[in-house]
Amino acid sequence: MTTERRDGGDGPDRPPGPLRGVLVADFSRILAGPYATMLLADLGAEVIKVEGPAGDDTRTWMPPVRDDVSTYYLGINRNKRSIALDLREAADLTVAQELAARADVLIENFKPGGLRRFGLDYESVATGNPGIVYTSISGFGTGAGASMPGYDLMVQAISGLMSLTGDPDGSPYRAGISVFDVMAGMHANIGILAALHHRATSGQGQHVEVNLLSSALSGLVNHSSGYVAGGVVPYRMGNAHPSLFPYEPLPTANGELIVIAGNDGQFRKLCQVLGLPELVDDPRFGRNQDRTANREQLRPLLVDRLRTRTKDEWFRDLLAAGVPCAPINTIDGGVALAEELGLDPVVTVGEGASAVPSVRNPITFSATPARYELPPPGLDEHGEEIRKWLTEN
Repeated sequence: MTTERRDGGDGPDRPPGPLRGVLVADFSRILAGPYATMLLADLGAEVIKVEGPAGDDTRTWMPPVRDDVSTYYLGINRNKRSIALDLREAADLTVAQELAARADVLIENFKPGGLRRFGLDYESVATGNPGIVYTSISGFGTGAGASMPGYDLMVQAISGLMSLTGDPDGSPYRAGISVFDVMAGMHANIGILAALHHRATSGQGQHVEVNLLSSALSGLVNHSSGYVAGGVVPYRMGNAHPSLFPYEPLPTANGELIVIAGNDGQFRKLCQVLGLPELVDDPRFGRNQDRTANREQLRPLLVDRLRTRTKDEWFRDLLAAGVPCAPINTIDGGVALAEELGLDPVVTVGEGASAVPSVRNPITFSATPARYELPPPGLDEHGEEIRKWLTEN
C-alpha cells in the first residue's frame, strides 16, 4: 500500500486529483469531520477512516436506508478506507500512532484533550511528525467550553440561529439540516488547505482548530454583524428578510412562489411583468430602503396581481425578464431541476453490486476533476490491508 491511488489509479484518461499524495488520518465521526474528509478524498487525498469497534455512530442513524446501510453514513463517507481500532488495546494503539506518524493531515473531533492519553494529541504527534497538519473540531473550543458536548442542535440554539427561524409569533425552529456541522467541516477544510500551503513554503506543520460556535457566529453573517457592528439584535421574521423586500414567498393562484427584488432594477422589472409600472415611481417603493420600510403597504399590491395567475406561469415570465424567483420544491424537485440544468447532481460511486448513488462534489475543476471511485466502506473493510502497510513498510 502507498499513498498513491491503489484502486487502478485515476484512470487512463483521468488526471490525478489536486490532493493526490496527501494522506489523511481521519479520527473523526458523525458529520463535521467525515463531511470534511469526504470532500478531501473526492479531490484525491488518501483518507483512512479510523473507527472504534462499534463503528461510526451514523452507521446506525436510520431510516432511511439503502441495502440495510444508513443513507446518512453513505452520504458523507465515500472514497475512504476503513480500519477499526480499539485505542485501549496496545496493538491497535500502535497502529493508530504509526498512522498518525505518517499522515500529512490528521483530523479529529474528540472532546478537547481526549486523545492525549493515547499519545495522539497534537503535541505528541508533532514531536515525531513535525509537518503534520493536525485539525481539531470541537463544539465550543478548548477553553471554558471544552467540556460541553458539540451537537449541532445545541449550537443552533446557543448561537441565536433558532431565534431567527420560524413564525414571528411562533416557537423558534431549528434549521432543516445540521447546518453548523456542515459549515464547520468546510471551515476545517479551508484551514487544512491553508496549512498545507504554509507547509509547502515553510516546511512547518501546525494545529488547526475549528469549533461549531465560532463557525455559527461567522456563518450568521449579516445578523451577527448587525449586532456586533450596529448593536441591533435581530428577531424572528418568518420568511421575511430584515433588509430587503420583496424577498420571500408570495401567494399566487395555486400556491406560493419565492419572489426577490435584490435591487431597484429588479424591482422595476418585477413591476413591468406584473403590469404595475406605477409602483416604480411611488416614493414609498422606489428605493430598497423605502420598500423595506413600507413592506406592509407594498405586499398586498403585489399579491393582488400575483393571485391572478399560477406560480408556474409567473415563474416562467418573471425568470425570463430577469427577476429572481423560485418554486418551493421538495428535495426530489431540487434534484430534478439540477438535472434539467445540466448540473449532474447525482454520481455513481464504485462499480457493480457495491455501487452507491451519491450527491456530487460541488466543486468543478477544469484540470483535476473530483473522483468517485470508492463506495462508503464497511466497518474495518480495509483493516487488514492498512495494518499490513503500516507494519511492513
